[in-house]
Amino acid sequence: MLTVGDKFPAFNLAAVKAGPEGLEGPGKSFTQITNETDAGKWKVVFFWPKDFTFICPTEIAAFAKLNEEFADRDAALYGASTDSEFVHLNWRVHNADIRDLAIPMLADTKRELSSALGILDKNEGVALRATFIVDPEGTIQWASVNGLNVGRNPQEVLRILDALQTDELCPCNWTKGEEALKPQEIFEAA
Repeated sequence: MLTVGDKFPAFNLAAVKAGPEGLEGPGKSFTQITNETDAGKWKVVFFWPKDFTFICPTEIAAFAKLNEEFADRDAALYGASTDSEFVHLNWRVHNADIRDLAIPMLADTKRELSSALGILDKNEGVALRATFIVDPEGTIQWASVNGLNVGRNPQEVLRILDALQTDELCPCNWTKGEEALKPQEIFEAA
């Protein structure tokens, strides 16, 4: 699996558009998203195993509820799975939790991005619940992966992004607005 310090792979994927535009139907609901989309911004890319499942919409909806907070931090939020854009659209239409989704749903149908990242489940052939925070230069600054049966905490991803953007030493459970560690002060106090 690619990890901190690795370049996030180049990609060019079909996606269901965010917001109401994503519900306009085939031919109108889709767009292409590449690694150059939102150039110069931080990117948070999270993967789920399959559409029309139980844990996935809870995570997707929770990430989407934080979309404005990610945007306030100059970060683009993308969700992805190995399902097609047509399946994504159908799922949005039929699931109230994600119908008004404020983020694009990327379709990694050829599994090229999932494979390049090293996040395909060996038994199921679908993406694991992986999350990547990528800096504006395209370098992975944080990577996390859960098994297929355990959801993640989008609020924690936001906290990690905040910490990364300080470019300082942030202690355990640090939250935005708290003081970062000052090693010189620690040594002087000793």
